[in-house]
Amino acid sequence: METMTSNTPTTTSVISSKDLLTHWQAHRGLTRRVIEAFPEKELFEFSIGGMRPFAKIIMELLAIGAPGVKEIAEGTVQQLNEDLEQADTKEKILALWDEATATIDQYWAQIPDQRFQEKIMAFGQYEGTVQSTVLYYIDNEIHHRGQGYVYLRALGIEPPFFWQR
Repeated sequence: METMTSNTPTTTSVISSKDLLTHWQAHRGLTRRVIEAFPEKELFEFSIGGMRPFAKIIMELLAIGAPGVKEIAEGTVQQLNEDLEQADTKEKILALWDEATATIDQYWAQIPDQRFQEKIMAFGQYEGTVQSTVLYYIDNEIHHRGQGYVYLRALGIEPPFFWQR
């Protein structure tokens, strides 16, 4: 039996950019429900084992997601800035989260499918492809949402079911 091999790279899509965005936005919706589950005071003050309070973790996610997608869409380099705005209430954090979700949708629509295999330097520091960078944004959110789940359970609060995206 003869096998054909080629050194020519091929691009195979397993998931469309539209489906990837839908997947990410489902995760974002779940993360939003985790934020909502926190009592106001604990959102800003509660921590375990030296980890940051969940509000600080959310500020990191806000600094990465929407600015990162905007950077990809515009082909610009942005500084990673976790001090975006003083969000001192749960209501303000949720408003920033909703604004970031809309911004991701807006700029995602400007990224042509062929860009997903291009190499970029996210925030001028992190080398990868557009696709690997977006997957990192999603993985990072899931990781940090897990910390939120631990906090909620330690507070005696049942977190949202992770599969209800």
